[in-house]
Amino acid sequence: MKVSLFITCFCDLLAADVGKNTVELLEHVGCEVDFPEQQTCCGQPAFNSGYLQESKKAMKQMMKAFQYSKYVVGPSGSCVGMLKEYPKIFKDDPVWRDAAQDLADKSYEITQFLVDVLGITDVGSTFKGKVTYHPSCHMTRILGVREAPMKLLRNVKGIELIELPVKEDCCGFGGTFAVKEEALSTAMVEEKSRHVTETGAQYLVGGDMACLANIGGRMSREGKHVKIAHITEILNHH
Repeated sequence: MKVSLFITCFCDLLAADVGKNTVELLEHVGCEVDFPEQQTCCGQPAFNSGYLQESKKAMKQMMKAFQYSKYVVGPSGSCVGMLKEYPKIFKDDPVWRDAAQDLADKSYEITQFLVDVLGITDVGSTFKGKVTYHPSCHMTRILGVREAPMKLLRNVKGIELIELPVKEDCCGFGGTFAVKEEALSTAMVEEKSRHVTETGAQYLVGGDMACLANIGGRMSREGKHVKIAHITEILNHH
């Protein structure tokens, strides 16, 4: 099966290993992965800040970049969730409407693709340690991916999976929200940090690096030694 990697800005610039793990994971389950180099930002930061026309430029570039792809897979529920919004944004645009729908229909977050498209719930990984999982807001609420990550994690050999208390609460990042509402964001991440500590986990795992970086940064400042890990790192561990 041919798959195109959508790397996302955050992973491209700040977490290259997530891209590497995503590619290796896809290849491990028999996919042929390519990387359209014309890809750019999905447009979410500008869109969420109210800059609709400016964000459309990035969105059109994304549609061009992936026009020949059969499947588009990315390691972020947030960014893939944004691709799913394109049909609404371009619904009245006769030039881009079909391309927007096409990209939305063939785009998947990595765990969603493994479970819902390929039907795989066990990738044969082994990981020893206490792990808790943070279900990021955009992945669960916008993209609607809730069960896929947990199905995959439960089948990792050697893992001790501990449920995160009040897991559905936001970590306070929310993209530009953390910049515009610093005090509120800080209070939210302090609460999330406390809940992670309560689990006694050694690793905090999630499907969105921005959320993990936010929580991990806060915990580091508090002198807590919980490691953050994108879910692909756990699933690609053999």
